[in-house]
Amino acid sequence: MSIGLKSDSSGTSGSIVINGSDKVVVTSAGNVTAGTFTGAVVGAVTGNVTGNVTGTLTAGGSLTSGTAVASTGGTAIDFTSIPSWAKRITVMFGSTAISTSDIPMIRLGYGGGTFSTSGYGGTAQDATTSQQLSSGILLGVDGSSGYLRSGFLTLSLLTANNWTFNGIIGHTSDVRVPRVAGNVTIGGTLDRVRITSNSAGTFTGGTVNIMYEG
Repeated sequence: MSIGLKSDSSGTSGSIVINGSDKVVVTSAGNVTAGTFTGAVVGAVTGNVTGNVTGTLTAGGSLTSGTAVASTGGTAIDFTSIPSWAKRITVMFGSTAISTSDIPMIRLGYGGGTFSTSGYGGTAQDATTSQQLSSGILLGVDGSSGYLRSGFLTLSLLTANNWTFNGIIGHTSDVRVPRVAGNVTIGGTLDRVRITSNSAGTFTGGTVNIMYEG
């Protein structure tokens, strides 16, 4: 087997030549613009991979942050386009408030717009009270329109479309620390997360965001 290097006439790109055939073309900016890779690519890839991948493409090793959203209106905030390779998702709350005594609730979505509204198993708990989950992930049990909630909930992929979760939320105006844990199986690959409430309360303050990793 022969391996060589070749530059184009303009000097702006070059090729790795194997057995007389251009296999990899690299521009002066360092971009790989063509070529076929057979085997393992080990290390970090910065930028976009365009084309077909045959085998396993594993993403991971870093956190991807969503765009923070001010929770100052509406009854639901959706984070969409979560990639299929995400294995862990963290939902974060900063001084989030609701207009009524509703409890913040998280629902998982799939299929480009369907949200699971049943099948959530687990328990939400405040200092002295608890409640079984059903239609979503409740971030506590008791509520008040004066509560400012800060904290996080972590979703972890267990198997297939089964997600486990646990979270803890602090009230800036109360000594209780609500917490929740459980799991849910959804009807497809997760691609979105909805932050809402257990009724129809409107968000009146604070910030929410997500992070995900493979």
